Amino acid sequence: MLEKIKMLGIVPVVKIDDAEKAVPLAEALCRGGLMCAEITFRTKAAEEAIRRISAAVPDMLVGAGTVLTPEQADKAKAAGAKFVVSPGFNPRVVKHCIDNNTAIFPGCSNPSDIEQALELGLNCVKFFPAEQAGGIAAVKAMAAPYGNLVFLPTGGINAKNLNDYLSFERVIACGGSWMVDAALIDAGDFAAIEELTRTAVHTMLGFELAHVGINEPDEAQAEKTAKSFSDIFGFAYKPGSSSIFAGSYVEVMKTPYLGVRGHIAIRTNYIERAVSFLKASGVKFNDGSAKYNDKGKLIAVYMQDEIGGFAVHLVQKQ
Repeated sequence: MLEKIKMLGIVPVVKIDDAEKAVPLAEALCRGGLMCAEITFRTKAAEEAIRRISAAVPDMLVGAGTVLTPEQADKAKAAGAKFVVSPGFNPRVVKHCIDNNTAIFPGCSNPSDIEQALELGLNCVKFFPAEQAGGIAAVKAMAAPYGNLVFLPTGGINAKNLNDYLSFERVIACGGSWMVDAALIDAGDFAAIEELTRTAVHTMLGFELAHVGINEPDEAQAEKTAKSFSDIFGFAYKPGSSSIFAGSYVEVMKTPYLGVRGHIAIRTNYIERAVSFLKASGVKFNDGSAKYNDKGKLIAVYMQDEIGGFAVHLVQKQ
């Protein structure tokens, strides 16, 4: 459950008043790249909305939010909710969910809440209300004494501050509602929701050009090509064991590597999330090309298919 949520990075928090709109909403979120939703129990339509999404979009990770009682937790689970989220730490609700094998992320905003959660065996909590409770600085401060705990901040998070939270490794994902505005749902504007969702995902992943690789037949030709870029544009000439960089945007291979014409490197904020997102979109990867750092974290991997004669690989931003 936590791994799935971590790979998504964003959990849309949905307030829905009409269960008829639940399935079109879920489909719009999935097309936009987020196969997840937290349906808040603040409306009478929540239970039925969860039931319909679970039946019609079974691959979607749907949960129930604003769960205040054990009875609500039971209704949510019976409707198909895969997880439960509460705004605060209610021991009765948390214990009930644990006893009934229901994944729960209780709201915690101080060390006392966190220690209650740890006492009951939880390893992930919702930090709420995130911005009002001190933002990412507060998350980092509270994370320090509790080494095995991870956070799901929610409240006041939007496209502008999303990556401030996600860049901290102890934050597995953020809850947010900016891509599922209630007015858009009420109006049935699912095209707008799909576009906002897609924009949110791309904001999170932060794709950008890292460099272009040029295949040359031998070292002599590689030196000539790299020096041309260096002399003409003033790029720094940086020879390496297998290639020569001219500045940071041009890499010249001393012997032909992947790609008929060469390769294109795309940087991303979170390479594992990017791979997960692209795989869900149908992109295949060359797993044998994957490179890892000394901590075992993925830092680069090639896509399986070329684009325009270029091999394409993702690299983790430093």
